Amino acid sequence: MLTSRLNAYRPLVLGIGFTAVLAMAGFGIARFPYINKIGPLAVAILLAVFYRHFFGYPENLRHGIQFSAKKLLRLAIILFGLRLNIDVILQEGMPLLFRDFLVICFSIGLMILLARVFKADDSLSVLLGIGTGVCGASAIAAVSPILKAKEEDTALSAGIISIVGTLFAVGYTVIRPLLPFNAEAYGMWVGLSLHEVAHVALAGAPAGEDGLGMALLGKLGRVFLLVPLSLLLIWFMQKKGKQEEGNQITFPWFLVGFILMSVFGSYVEGRFFTIPNDVMKGISSLTSFLLTMAMVGLGLSVSLKDVRQKALKPMLLLIVTSLLLSVVTYWLV
Repeated sequence: MLTSRLNAYRPLVLGIGFTAVLAMAGFGIARFPYINKIGPLAVAILLAVFYRHFFGYPENLRHGIQFSAKKLLRLAIILFGLRLNIDVILQEGMPLLFRDFLVICFSIGLMILLARVFKADDSLSVLLGIGTGVCGASAIAAVSPILKAKEEDTALSAGIISIVGTLFAVGYTVIRPLLPFNAEAYGMWVGLSLHEVAHVALAGAPAGEDGLGMALLGKLGRVFLLVPLSLLLIWFMQKKGKQEEGNQITFPWFLVGFILMSVFGSYVEGRFFTIPNDVMKGISSLTSFLLTMAMVGLGLSVSLKDVRQKALKPMLLLIVTSLLLSVVTYWLV
């Protein structure tokens, strides 16, 4: 009896362990010079894609891999809520949120428009637009269940935006001495225009504490708007589901967890009791690792045979959108 139960859980445990091993390999490889600019998430996705290409999908581990790709992904998004300090954003008021709102509308709208003009893949383009406007791979992971995006599209868009965002972050640090910005203005430009929190930290660090603080503030406003954006997408998909029989959208309850964790981190922790910094850093590291494991699970669904035809146009359009976003936000600062 016990043996049969253990055998039943074996594919689950081994599959989760397999995604953890590839995630750890991604973190290890990402420590090397130059590669460390890309980040472990993108490296881990690439490892998963290449594993699938050369060795095939490990069908005997599918149960555990799917658990990482779906359940651990939602857990990572919930924990990600701790990084959002709602109180700080609200103190800045409407001017900051309005600029962040414009950034999100511009990014998503332009990606969709360019995708239709150049006949690029719609699903990838929408995900990349949301990732560009909000917070990179984390936003893509959050909205994918709402949009019923394919696992392959989620992994591809997360990998593309991580790599392109890194290139832009490095480019920002190179051109910073040429810009007529003080540290705070440069930081705000970084926070309004770059893709992921990690990219904002990378590009904002050379501007010192004031510049980096302003950069993260601008970025957190965009993360804050992930919640109303998700609710809007839920409404849109439900409306679409009523028009398409049998295509109802289920409410993504993990977003409630994201909001609760944000409220906890903003108004409970630090006021009623304090969590040690080492513990908070550990939770942040765990969040990043769980998200990387989830992306490994999604990356294993990607077929390289389809990548060139499907992903090349959206990637080029992402670069164009990111360049134009940099120009537009330059004038918003």
